[in-house]
Order: sequence, then C-alpha cells, then structure tokens
Amino acid sequence: MSKLLKLAIVGRPNVGKSALFNRICKKRIAIVDEAEGVTRDRLYAPADLFGFPFEVIDTGGINPRTQAIFNEEIKRQAEIAIEEADTLVMVVDAQIGITDLDQELALILLRTKKPLCLAVNKIDDPSQEHLLYQFQSLGIKRKVAVSATQNWRMAELLEAAFEDFGKDATEYQKDPSIRIALIGRPNVGKSSLVNYLLQEERCIVSPIPGTTRDSIDISFRHGEDLYTLVDTAGIRRKGAEHEVVDKFASIRTQNTIERADICLLMMDAQQGITTQEKRIANLVEEAGKGCILLFNKWDLVKGFRMEHCLQGVEEEVHFLKHCPKLFMSAKTGRNVDKLFEVIKQVHEDSQKRITTHQLNKFIGLALQKNHPPMLMGKRLRIYYMAQVDVQPPRFIVFVNYPNLMVESYKKYLYNQFRETYGFIGVPIIMHLRGKKTKNEADESQDDSENVSENEPDMIDFDIPGEGEEGNGEGEDGEGAAPN
Repeated sequence: MSKLLKLAIVGRPNVGKSALFNRICKKRIAIVDEAEGVTRDRLYAPADLFGFPFEVIDTGGINPRTQAIFNEEIKRQAEIAIEEADTLVMVVDAQIGITDLDQELALILLRTKKPLCLAVNKIDDPSQEHLLYQFQSLGIKRKVAVSATQNWRMAELLEAAFEDFGKDATEYQKDPSIRIALIGRPNVGKSSLVNYLLQEERCIVSPIPGTTRDSIDISFRHGEDLYTLVDTAGIRRKGAEHEVVDKFASIRTQNTIERADICLLMMDAQQGITTQEKRIANLVEEAGKGCILLFNKWDLVKGFRMEHCLQGVEEEVHFLKHCPKLFMSAKTGRNVDKLFEVIKQVHEDSQKRITTHQLNKFIGLALQKNHPPMLMGKRLRIYYMAQVDVQPPRFIVFVNYPNLMVESYKKYLYNQFRETYGFIGVPIIMHLRGKKTKNEADESQDDSENVSENEPDMIDFDIPGEGEEGNGEGEDGEGAAPN
C-alpha cells in the first residue's frame, strides 16, 4: 500500500478546524459544535484534490493556558499530528482577528520548517476578504481566505498547502485492510486497548466516561495482515445522552458498525454483560457483521474462574453463543495476543462459501436425524438449499410451504448448521422460499430473481435476542407458522 502525503489541520480552539476537516474529506466525520474542546483525539480520513490523493488529520484546539479537562492530552495529540504530517494548515478566525494564542502557535509551526499555509476561516461573504490582511504579522507567507460552512475556496487552500509537492508524489491503491470497529459502553477500556495494540498513546484515556467522542480510524500492520481499527465513542442509554455531542457520538458509532467488517464488543468483566450490551449486540447482528465479545479488566476480577464466567455468559445470552469470547486486560496485556488469531478466523468464516451440493447433503442428513412435524395435515418438504451471498453469509432454502416451518424445527436446523459449518462469530441469514402458484408466478415474474425482506414467503433463521421482544416478533415475518 503506497504512503499518502499527510495534511494536518491545527489551530486554537473553536476556529472551525473540524468543519474544515469535514469539507476537505467530503464526509461528516468530525463532530462540529459551538462549544470549545469537542475534538480530543486526532482523526484521520482519506481525501483528494482533483485526483491527487492525500490523508487529512484533524486535531484538538491547542491552548496551553487553559486548565480545561484533557488539555495536556489534547496538546500531545496535536503535537504528534504536527510531527507526522508532511504539510500543515493553521486555521484562524477572521471574525475575531489575531490573538496571542494565534501568534504563539504560528511561531511553533514555523519552527518545524514544514510547508505551512494559513486558512483564514469564517469569511462567509467575499466582501469580507480584506480581513485576510490582519494576519500578516504571523509571518506565514501563504494565506487563503476560506469558509468551511459555505464550502468556499477549499480547492485554493489545498493547492497552496501542496504547492511544494508534485501531483505524482504518490500513487493511490485501494485499502485492502480488515476494518475492525471497537464498540461498547463508555469507560470499558476501548481506547486503552487501542493504545496497547499500537504501543503508543494514540487515544486519550481517562477514568471519566465519554472521553472518546469521535470515531477514530487507525491503520496498522500485524504480521502479514493489514487492519484498520476504529475506536468509537461509547454507546449510552438514550436517557443518559445529556449532551448533543453524546447523541452525535452515538450516531457516528452506529454508522461505524455499518462500515466495519468485524465488531469487537468490549465489556467490563466486573459488571458482566448488561442490557445495554445486549442492545449493542443486536445492532451488530442486524447489520450482519462479525462479532467478538471482549471482557476487559479481567485483572481486577478476584475469586472467579474464567471457565465459570464463560459458562455464565453463554447461559445468559444464548443468542451470542456463536460469538468468540475473550477474557483479557488491556492494561496488562493478558490474552491480547490471542485477539488477532480470532479476528482472522471470524473474517475467513464471513467470506466462506459452501457449494449447493454440500448444502443439499446437509439438508438430507438433518432430515434423517429429525423429520419436521405434521401441521394441518401437511409436512414441510425441503427441496434444496443454496448460498447467495457472503459477509454476511446468506442462504435460501426452497420448500413447499414456508408456514409449515415451526419455531422448534427452525432452531433445530439453525443449530445443526452451526454445528456442521461453524461460521464462528458471523450471523447466518436464511430465507425460506415457497413454491408459487401459477397465478402468483404470472403476477410477479421478477420476484423469483430477487429476495426481498417484505416477501410473505420468507422466514429469517436468526434467533432473536433476549430482552428485544420487538425484534423477536419481527424476525418471523408474515410467513411464520401459526401458534
């Protein structure tokens, strides 16, 4: 994978750095709010300028004088971004004008001897462009008047930032890495695990819940494999989301689950699996993503054997029985080395394909062991089974009448399938397709080519989660067997 040039956005608090970051990468990645200090960790995102690819880094506001919470950690994160960047963009507020903090930060950036460009932000009207010249005393030669909110003069800013680099400075290749989302409730140790895996203080860690707010992408290599690890904000209960920033962070985390290949659901081993974790696990299952359960802070658990805790978890949340479970400590590193082996296994199973011949052989053996019961004088007949997709694995089972599939036999086939083919940590989606009458076939010829979740002759085989009655009822669909 080719190395992309990196552009770091720096400045004092609340000058519009995150808004500019979102404009440059053309996505709403960083959380933007009027309050100061919303951005804490450094954020990375790919971007391009007329086909010239690069990587942009957002940083927290630098203010060495304030006593605000996490100020030293935010400053350290910004210093790391400045050190690793190839070119720098300093952002200032045209409406407020030059400040002592701007002058101090400009001196620091000029000493780095790296290409530096000044983005004079919040010039929302071209008639205000003269405000640019009040920043001459900063000593930065390249200055561009911009408006992040109005998307004004973004291209001119990037051209000035990369003026010292040729357009052929790098070549872009599609990222082949496995995307891993680290999710869970606040303060269970997600950022601590990221820092341990990378052997650096990549994310700010504190005992205060909700320290991480943005979803942070980190690319790294382990052995021969490439990974992109996404540290997310903890998902709170709806009633506990007191700040607007918390609500945005929760939404971003759910979007991260959609973009991930595998989700690591981290929990506090002292508290076990709570109702909130069951809801998060259901989000992962509904998104069709692989899931690994991590029980962190095992070093603080006293008087319990690991195998007994594992047995208790499987009895409490049987719908996650197929998910690998790892008891670990991100602080001491206990069992962390086993994580990547499990990740590779789950990723391989999510891409596994089974031939129709093998599936039909499985159906025959399952029917021999246990015939479906008679219902309304009729018996369910299974004609054949075929796999139609991966990530997640999706199967269609062709039968005579879907409404003859009773719940007990559905669970029997599901368990037999898991026992035969594994699919560790991966949700299995199975649909029943019944034979159509002649009139139905004439009315909807296209239906035989596509599987829609609204079809009345289709049943999902997913076992609903405990405590989610609404989800459990909806999974059977209209074609479920009558009670």
